[in-house]
Amino acid sequence: MNDGDDRKPLTKLAQAGRKSEWTGMPGQPGAIVSPPVWRASTILYDDVAHLRTAAGSSTHERLFYGRKGTPTAWSLADALTEMEPGAEGTMLYPSGVAAIGCALMAVLKPGDRLAMVDSAYDPTRNFCEHVLRPYGVDTVYYDPCDLSAIDRLLQDDIRAIFMESPGSLTFEVQDVPAIAAMARARGIVTLIDNTWATPLYFPALTHGVEISILACTKYIVGHSDVMMGSVTATSDWFGKVRQTAYLFGQMTSPDDAWLASRGLRTLGVRLHQHQDSALAIARWLEAQPGVARVLHPALPACSGHDLWRRDFTGSTGLFSFILDGGDEAARAALIDGLAHFGIGYSWGGFESLALPIDPARYRTATTWDAPGPAIRLHIGLEDSADLIADLDAGLARFRAARDGA
Repeated sequence: MNDGDDRKPLTKLAQAGRKSEWTGMPGQPGAIVSPPVWRASTILYDDVAHLRTAAGSSTHERLFYGRKGTPTAWSLADALTEMEPGAEGTMLYPSGVAAIGCALMAVLKPGDRLAMVDSAYDPTRNFCEHVLRPYGVDTVYYDPCDLSAIDRLLQDDIRAIFMESPGSLTFEVQDVPAIAAMARARGIVTLIDNTWATPLYFPALTHGVEISILACTKYIVGHSDVMMGSVTATSDWFGKVRQTAYLFGQMTSPDDAWLASRGLRTLGVRLHQHQDSALAIARWLEAQPGVARVLHPALPACSGHDLWRRDFTGSTGLFSFILDGGDEAARAALIDGLAHFGIGYSWGGFESLALPIDPARYRTATTWDAPGPAIRLHIGLEDSADLIADLDAGLARFRAARDGA
């Protein structure tokens, strides 16, 4: 538990997860800066008694068998825990989807009902429909922004509520503290996908959430070369989260954990640059012909702006915009000719990305109505002037295709 730690977040990013037993050698002076890569499957014991003792006690953050981890993974998990005030611990997973799935399995059993935000990441919905439903868990989708409807829903035999704020396609900002308070009053477990903001800009547990999930693939790693997820939980739930991860055999490779730890150290400076460039581009897009609306919570015109300003300490590089008319071909004309944006899934790396999105395909409790196709941008670490020039040319191609020029 990291309560009572008065260090600022950027200091934690530099110092967290660097325990002396992971960076030094017993009996030798000095220590290295970063915990090294500990690779292991088999752990050797001194004798049978030693083996029996190890098997009969807690194996958390103790060398036992490679599947339970080594100091390389423990260091990263410990650092992520330190980023979430009120957290008991963190478990690591081979992807963000694995983290989401295991977190849900830790809190649900057959016969339970789950309230799932309607703006959730599509693989989260797929897990609900193709794993939880056959398992005997009923998922009910809810409007992310309708507190009255959420209040009514939470009176209807719900076991857990899952949030994603902002939504990673359409960027609805939820009133997380209010929803968490409603859930807590009824004994309902609260989970959130906090990948967009990370704990640096939105420490979810301090806002009342019990389980916070990250696709570390994105901003924690930051270099588009590692798949990883994490689940950080309060003391009420960390034991169950850990047990479920162990039972499912979930783990990360030490090499990947080391790369993610390396990425974590620069999270603060990277997010600051992502934020500044994304805001500059989002504001520019608001004024462009051919753009109907920009979906970025830090923009005053965005419907969730007041909640974002109240609860978040920053914004990141991911947002969407809606084109004014046009069709699939016109949207493709914009995206296909971009020179500085890659076309691909994921986000959070140093490179900028442009992705056609169709939110109407992923709605159950709400409807998606827009005057034209939508594009999601991840703004990387390139110069924003180059990216704006690239988008300017792309919008010209879009308007020409839309208008038949």
